[in-house]
Amino acid sequence: MGVTYYKRFRMEIDLQRARLTEAPLPAGYEWVAWQPTLLERHALAKFESFRSEIDTDVFPILGDLAACRHLMSEIVQRATFIPQATWLISCRLGPGHSEDCGTIQGLVQSGGWGAIQNVGVAPEHRGQGLGRALTIKSLLGFQAAGVGRASLEVTARNTVAVELYRSLGFRLARTTYKAVDRPTTNYA
Repeated sequence: MGVTYYKRFRMEIDLQRARLTEAPLPAGYEWVAWQPTLLERHALAKFESFRSEIDTDVFPILGDLAACRHLMSEIVQRATFIPQATWLISCRLGPGHSEDCGTIQGLVQSGGWGAIQNVGVAPEHRGQGLGRALTIKSLLGFQAAGVGRASLEVTARNTVAVELYRSLGFRLARTTYKAVDRPTTNYA
């Protein structure tokens, strides 16, 4: 086994100073507020968003649908789960047909910090501002719940996400390295 290290950023935002305005969704997209019956939809949107991305190297659970279901179940069962900071974006495909294409979840961590979990947008829906809209919607949910500061973690190589978070007012608070065991290949 070899070990690969992934550089990760913890980014933080002061919600008491942030001037956030809900970002409109493009035509054909709509918000879906958290309800317990949506667990499966969140899990599927998370899986579709991450399964081919670098984050599955760092967190293999994101590349497995059953594991995404388990992760969502764990998130929503925590006493610190914040429904107001947990959203889906759904895209209308035609009369009576839609697909979920974006997901975000929110928790409160020790010290009263909001913790954004798994900002995900399915690849075919990227480039339309959905990640920005999800992040803002979650931050507004934290504010509504009385949370004064929020954080998230992002893989440093995900430069699009890092720049998005900076543009919203997040600041780099800490750099960490996540060690991931990788099987070594024997070419003998």
